[in-house]
Amino acid sequence: MAAIRLRNAKVPFEIHHDEMDPDESLEEQEEMGESRAEMEEDDAQNSDFSDDSEGAVDPSVAEDMEKFQETFKGIRDRFRLINRIGEGTFSTVYKAEDLMYDVYDNDWDIEEKENKWASPPLKKRRTGMDALAAMDEYAQQRRRPKYVAIKKIYVTSSPSRILNELDLLNDLRGFDSVCPLITAFRHTDQVVAVLPYFRHTDFREYFRKMTVPDMQIFFRSLFTALAAVHSKGIIHRDIKPTNFLYEPDKKRGVLVDFGLAEREEGPDMKPCMCGEQVNERRRRLQNSVAAQMGPANGYPRNDSRPSRRANRAGTRGFRAPEVLFKCTEQSTKIDIWSAGVILLTIMSKRFPFFNSADDVEAMIEIATIFGIKRMKQCAFLHGTVFESNIPTIGDKGFQLEKIILWSTCRNDGGKDGREIPLTPEEKLAVRFLERCFELDPNKRISAKEALEHDFLKEEVYCDDDEMHML
Repeated sequence: MAAIRLRNAKVPFEIHHDEMDPDESLEEQEEMGESRAEMEEDDAQNSDFSDDSEGAVDPSVAEDMEKFQETFKGIRDRFRLINRIGEGTFSTVYKAEDLMYDVYDNDWDIEEKENKWASPPLKKRRTGMDALAAMDEYAQQRRRPKYVAIKKIYVTSSPSRILNELDLLNDLRGFDSVCPLITAFRHTDQVVAVLPYFRHTDFREYFRKMTVPDMQIFFRSLFTALAAVHSKGIIHRDIKPTNFLYEPDKKRGVLVDFGLAEREEGPDMKPCMCGEQVNERRRRLQNSVAAQMGPANGYPRNDSRPSRRANRAGTRGFRAPEVLFKCTEQSTKIDIWSAGVILLTIMSKRFPFFNSADDVEAMIEIATIFGIKRMKQCAFLHGTVFESNIPTIGDKGFQLEKIILWSTCRNDGGKDGREIPLTPEEKLAVRFLERCFELDPNKRISAKEALEHDFLKEEVYCDDDEMHML
């Protein structure tokens, strides 16, 4: 059994993989990535990640786990499979107990770091059997089973995709807010990635109850993770609630699932008009056919123009405008837009907020909010044209504050049918949301800048004694 050992040192690794067909088109890759994200969206939302997974196991799941242990040599000696906690189009995830936890230096274990300096119960306060029971309870807590998530990647996945995901996870080790790669194994044509198992609560159970302080803690954790990922020049591409495992009680979240992630300066990156200087962009737009002749009445019968190719991978409802417009120079700012969609979902108390079936519907949904005029400007920014004759889409769109009031029925929910206005704290959150929803990615706030925004900036309080010491 070939193994990739990553537990004790951050070293580059290699996985044997077959050579890819050099003629494989980027269009096929982008369609696969997009369909993968859309198919896995429903799978992820229907997955059970609760701690009840060690209870009764469905017979079909038990049979699947037994087959997996029989076909993957050596896996039974290292892990005790407990239950299947997720199933997607390209992988299956199992909860398992790490039987060899004590053999390795587990610097990835956040809970172990927190409990490392925990004091044992005081003996003076308890005597006799009570003291022994307390010490025994403390010892059992220290010896409790350590759980991991085993991601079995299907053989139908491209070897280059598997290598890319593992390589990115390896680069992101050391960040507590990002799910690290513990190790990975390969046996014949099967590859498994071993990841930490994180306890968390389903997003749908708490997002409607969140107050503004809760939102601040949530998004401070999320943008801390994004800042770490983006500092390595990595685009996650699939930011959504099911990929940010958050535990409200501990007020901590972890970013997971890098199956669609890619490096910002990838081999498929090509220049786009959005990356040009304003004067040059304006000159090209003025000389364009669209500006001189106006919108066409239809499509040419025999269109010989080359199709525009760009990565459109992501989950429907969370993709940025530049992804929909097939921008060839996409950056980490697409993750910021997706995070903004999560914030709008929480503030409007509607999930999902956007529910488009394809790219055209997604553009219409965004245009309904921002208006035809701004969408045209956004399209020209990426060298394309946006036209719509839908009468319900206005030129100016709507303010985000109004949308939130309508969604939460506060526009006429007060006394005598009066509007219940947003609080100053909520208005600050809307200002932050507007920075995340900049249609121009060059003006959109970065993850690092977001952490310095008034909405997320962590205030430090000092008492008089501390101030005197300072």
